[in-house]
Amino acid sequence: MLPLDGLRIIAVEQYGAGPYGTTHLADLGAEVIKLEDRARGGDMARDVGPYFLGEKDSQLYQSVNRNKKSLTVDLKSAAGREILHRLAGTADGLLCNLRGDQPEKLGITYDDLKSANRAIVCAHLSAYGRDGARKGWPGYDFLMQAESGFMSLSGEPDGPPARFGLSMVDFMTGLAAAFALVSGILAAKASGQGRDIDVSLFDVAMHQLSYPAVWYMNSGRVTSRMPRSAHPYIVPCQLYRTKDGWIYLMCQTHRFWELVCEKIGRADLPRNPDYQGYENRDARRDELTEIFDEALGARTTAEWVDHFAGEVPAAPVHDMAGALENPYFVERGGISALDHPDLPGLKTVASPFRMKDDTIPTRPGPKLGQHTDALLGELGYDAAAIQALKDQDVV
Repeated sequence: MLPLDGLRIIAVEQYGAGPYGTTHLADLGAEVIKLEDRARGGDMARDVGPYFLGEKDSQLYQSVNRNKKSLTVDLKSAAGREILHRLAGTADGLLCNLRGDQPEKLGITYDDLKSANRAIVCAHLSAYGRDGARKGWPGYDFLMQAESGFMSLSGEPDGPPARFGLSMVDFMTGLAAAFALVSGILAAKASGQGRDIDVSLFDVAMHQLSYPAVWYMNSGRVTSRMPRSAHPYIVPCQLYRTKDGWIYLMCQTHRFWELVCEKIGRADLPRNPDYQGYENRDARRDELTEIFDEALGARTTAEWVDHFAGEVPAAPVHDMAGALENPYFVERGGISALDHPDLPGLKTVASPFRMKDDTIPTRPGPKLGQHTDALLGELGYDAAAIQALKDQDVV
């Protein structure tokens, strides 16, 4: 059995953060049921290009919706709310990622659903939270990177602020919401009492400021962008030039400092008092950059990675193609092929979970409304009632 086999999760979700989080739950065996409004076209990710897969489907959508089910329902209608309540009575949790003012309007909070299921846990992922002046504001990952200070920490010092190359705030918040939901369900299993749990893009982004935030709040240090994507204090921990490109070294301990110097033919450096201790090396960062560039310029990046061979923390700097074609990534089973009806063998990045005795499922993300009839039948609707709901545009 997969760890979350038997868990049923209702997902009122779209685009990135919410679907990213619930995909991890589905990979681990949870039954994740997407509630989608057919009149609005369902999850907006279905229509985001540039690469599409038949009607109301895209490669972006498939990247974060595998192993789920889709039920179309208009939650603003009385009949749609009845479907929701019947479904809630069979579910362990609900996860939504909508604006903070929407859960109450749609009736998907714990107070709305506890009459159907006292133990249901409702996790709400929003941009700015469900209370406060911004609860009705729309918000996206890149906005959070800007306001939380991430962009001030990314890029070269003499360039403009820069965002991450990927939507890391979405991904972190999706995982935080999934973790919160499972934690709430664990408590509800013991107590029989459900609850609401809130997670926001803004709060998670601010939380990720981590130790630089502690430095500022307690010592007044404003961490800024460092040359070559360097660590703000530890040296050597940055990009260095090689014969054919770049390599990243990350020598966080004194022992790694000694090892890297030995490996590049500069065993004299650790004996120099000027470079002993973190503070001295930080003060002489520019000097050490020149020394390391000169030494590392004697070999290619691949040659250095082989030479360090896991003794020194080092990594090549890949582009997207290099990362996905990395032999170690392939060896790890990093690519998952989905049996998609419009593109057999559709490749996605495999789940990061590895289990000895269980295989992560690889079902493609559902077509819009693919499981509507089956799920309604399970909830007690007969064929005539289902057809009536379709005639009324409820499902």
